Amino acid sequence: MRLSIDRRTGLVGGVVAVVATAAAMFSLLPSNAGAATTVVLDGVSVAVPYGGTQVVTVNRSSGTYANVRFWQKADGRWTQKFMTTKGRIGAGGLVARDRRKQGTSTTPMGTFSLMSTFGRYAKASTQKLSHTKITSESYWVQDNNSAYYNRYRLKSQGGFRHWLPASDVNSSERLAAYPTQYEYAVVVKYNYDKPVRYRGAGIFLHVNGSGATGGCVSVPRWMMKEYFSLLDPSKKPVIAIGA
Repeated sequence: MRLSIDRRTGLVGGVVAVVATAAAMFSLLPSNAGAATTVVLDGVSVAVPYGGTQVVTVNRSSGTYANVRFWQKADGRWTQKFMTTKGRIGAGGLVARDRRKQGTSTTPMGTFSLMSTFGRYAKASTQKLSHTKITSESYWVQDNNSAYYNRYRLKSQGGFRHWLPASDVNSSERLAAYPTQYEYAVVVKYNYDKPVRYRGAGIFLHVNGSGATGGCVSVPRWMMKEYFSLLDPSKKPVIAIGA
C-alpha cells in the first residue's frame, strides 16, 4: 500500500494459554489448510490454520504504533521468539477487514496468510517462501478496472494504467519507488482471493519508513531480515492484526 507519510536480539520465552475452539476457517487462509483453531497471543485472537506453527501478532498500542511479536509452536506450546518490537500501522488506524476502503490508509484487522516475499535482492539460500526481486518495471496493481487488481505485475506486461498519477484512486504502486520500505517485504494475503474492488490492494509487512504506513504493517529492518529466513510455507505462517 502506498505510504501516505514519507514513509538482536534477546530471546524471550513466553508460554501462553491456548484457547482451543472449533472455528470456521477464514477464507483468506490457504484453502487446503482445513479447520482453523483460535488462540489468543498477546491479546490478539489468531485463527491458526490446521498444522500452522508460525504467527506474527500485531497489537496496536497507541495511535499508529503497535507491539509486534513472532511466535512459534513446538510440542504443543506457543513461545515468543525475539524481543517485542515496536511497529507501525496505517495512518488511518485499524479497520474491520470487510469495511476497509482503498485510499484510506487503514490497516485491516484479522488473520491473514503470509504468502510470499519481494525485495531489492535475489532470493537467498535461507529463504523458503516464494520470492520476487523487484525492478523499475515492478508494480502492485491497484487499478480497480484491471483484471490484475491486487496482483504483482510488470509495466511491460500491461493490463493496468501504470501512467495514472498517485492522486488518482486507480493509480498503481511502483515498488522500486520505496527502496527503504521494500528492501524486504512480505505479501499479506488480504483481499487476494476473489478481490473486491475499492477494498484495497497491496497490504504488506515491510521495513519501517519515517512514519505511519498507507495500510501496511512495518517493523525494523533487522526483524524483516529474520522473517525472510524464518517464514516457511510448510509451517503455514499467518499475521494476526488486532487491538
